[in-house]
Amino acid sequence: MADLAAVERTALLTAALRAAETRRPDRLYEDPYAAAFAGEVGPGLLAEVRAVTFPAGAQRTVPSTPDYNAIRTRFFDEYLLAAAARPDIEQIVLAPAGMDSRAFRLRWPRDLPVYEIDRPAVLAVKAEVLAGRSPGVDRRPVAVDLETDTWTDDLLAAGYDPARRSAWLLEGLLYYIPEPAVHRVLAAVRAVTVPGSLVAADVVNAAALTLPNMAPLLGVFAGWGCPWVFGTDEPEALLAAHGIEATAVQPGEAGADFGRWPDPVPPRAETEVRRVFFVHGQRREDLAREDLAREDLARGDLAAAPGQVAHPDGRSC
Repeated sequence: MADLAAVERTALLTAALRAAETRRPDRLYEDPYAAAFAGEVGPGLLAEVRAVTFPAGAQRTVPSTPDYNAIRTRFFDEYLLAAAARPDIEQIVLAPAGMDSRAFRLRWPRDLPVYEIDRPAVLAVKAEVLAGRSPGVDRRPVAVDLETDTWTDDLLAAGYDPARRSAWLLEGLLYYIPEPAVHRVLAAVRAVTVPGSLVAADVVNAAALTLPNMAPLLGVFAGWGCPWVFGTDEPEALLAAHGIEATAVQPGEAGADFGRWPDPVPPRAETEVRRVFFVHGQRREDLAREDLAREDLARGDLAAAPGQVAHPDGRSC
């Protein structure tokens, strides 16, 4: 087994959560590989989260991470399967892929390329666990850190075609990276997608980063070196700024409940409450100059200097 200590703790936590969900008789999904992904480290991380989520002799004040993870996984499973069933969607990108086995465990409606982007340590563990098993799609691992400025180069080298429609999932990513990095990632996605492509992500609101009753859970992640650093109250506007017309739903609302969300869902107008959003939408038709930038990218003719991400309007960062 690869060195699990080198893998992000959040990936191991998610694997442990999925293993626990798989053992439930009322499970929302089944991941037969999750326990192996979690290894010996993941269950301990889950125990830390459970301790602050369900404190002995006290009322729960933080969101139920086990229920949230179950709903999120099921919600995005259905999003990906619906995308794969569309004949106009020709490729799927999981960024980051994390410790999940969707390429193996989902019943895909057809074979198509599924690009799994994540850090080399994560993909090394997955390769060992999944050795000898056959995915249900054309799985293509892409070992690169999404916080680098050149990760799209690695994606293109793996065979991704920016001239064809794609479906993207940015799961468990945005609240762990600072706002400038959030915009760099979304700008990069925009640069390698055509109109009609699909994009989905999960994100917390700004208050979730600062509310006193969130402190126990936030403290656990900060103690692991994985603090939550980004949130937005307008997830639709966040994606719209990058050419994606999106809608957002909160766990517990129609289509994002599955009989498991244990808390009231606060109206969007209510302030100073914690929220999580599942936001998903479609790339809009772009201006001609943006189409030209995309075509340049498809040819490998980036205007940005090496190590930079090209923006459709010629800027680079």
